[in-house]
Amino acid sequence: METARSSDDDIEPTAADDDAPLGAGDTDAAPPPRPGWRRWVMDIRPLRHRPFRRLWSSTTVTAIGSQLTAVAVPKQIYDITGSSAWVGYASFAGLLPLVVFALWGGVVADRMDRRTLMLVTNVGIAVTSVLFWAQSFAGLDSVALLMVLLAVQQGFFGMNSPARSASVARLVPADELPAAGALQSTVAQTGMILGPLLAGALIPVLGLPALYLIDAVALCVTLWAVWRLPALPPLTEGATGAEGGARRGGWRDVVDGFRYIAAHRILLMSFLADIIAMVFGMPRALFPQLAAHTYAPWGEGFALGLLFAAIPLGAVAGGLLSGTFSRARRHGLMVIAAVVAWGVAITGFGLSLNLWWAVAFLALAGVADMVSMVFRGTILQAAATDDMRGRMQGVFTVVVAGGPRIADLLHGTAGSLLGTRAAVAAGGLLVAVSTLGLAVAVPAFRRYTP
Repeated sequence: METARSSDDDIEPTAADDDAPLGAGDTDAAPPPRPGWRRWVMDIRPLRHRPFRRLWSSTTVTAIGSQLTAVAVPKQIYDITGSSAWVGYASFAGLLPLVVFALWGGVVADRMDRRTLMLVTNVGIAVTSVLFWAQSFAGLDSVALLMVLLAVQQGFFGMNSPARSASVARLVPADELPAAGALQSTVAQTGMILGPLLAGALIPVLGLPALYLIDAVALCVTLWAVWRLPALPPLTEGATGAEGGARRGGWRDVVDGFRYIAAHRILLMSFLADIIAMVFGMPRALFPQLAAHTYAPWGEGFALGLLFAAIPLGAVAGGLLSGTFSRARRHGLMVIAAVVAWGVAITGFGLSLNLWWAVAFLALAGVADMVSMVFRGTILQAAATDDMRGRMQGVFTVVVAGGPRIADLLHGTAGSLLGTRAAVAAGGLLVAVSTLGLAVAVPAFRRYTP
């Protein structure tokens, strides 16, 4: 849908120019500051570029659809087994293929047309969603089948995610990367809020199989949007073989990706900052116990729902106000400030005896997390060369998926030893202190500008 031409900021490029990928490092002249209140709200300049708008629109649709499946799978497994342990086993079954194929998918995304890779993997995800629907509709009640389907779908997602993320820098100018990251992250966080709520409303009315089917239909919209993207072949000759064909990516290339990270301190620090924040400062494993004991006077179920919703709600609020930070130039400093703010907010949450203060601190942590996500993502897009972006996004996917799971184990253990509130507060303080230590140890990171 074309946007209204109400100001210079809203003028859309011609279709001929807008449908072509911009290429790594392309940038437009910096636009004048937006007047009045517009400088504070979400920066939507990237949506002027038709290819990015198509990619973002597909994310908007699937952000909710994917959450329907994310609710349906554990619900079905619990209905079959009556055991939360089996729900945990299924989650772990999906983690290993996600890690393996995200790393390998990053290599492949650097060696072939990213649009083609997205098409193939989106077809795979859609097919598994249809199979989820078929087994549920047929009433097979097989946990083993569900775990296999989940592992396969997570493998396809692991292949898809690096290609999708690495394509953004080819679809928008370099100066709009923070704004594009904020748009993408806001949609993802909104899906994490609306998807589970919609699933809870639809299950009693349409039944569990309908959730899988809706997700499959949403993926068809994604396929159409990706099909309309321009070709995104490798930009460098290093991605091709002697005869000009796409070189096959192997595990040696995965190792090369880690070597590339180790050799580039800015990239390494961005990953370390996220690992510190998520491993030491993500206390979601303690939410059920806190809801059952510390916040029991407010009602266990009510408290639990608020605790899980608070961080995504804060992240969405931060995204809607991304105009306040998306034009910042000191990207490394923004990451440091955001992660320290996350740690301080988590510490405040751990010390809170009142539920509403606890939710407020978690929401502030969500705002900080959004800022961190935007600038860490921008650093990965801007500081890495195009032939390495897929691998960087593959590692990013592993860190984002694996960090919170390690945190679940760490916080669960610390909570039993120190008590829930002490474990949360100590974790938050450790995040803040460790991040400030990184900032002192690597001054180049806090001074980094793209």
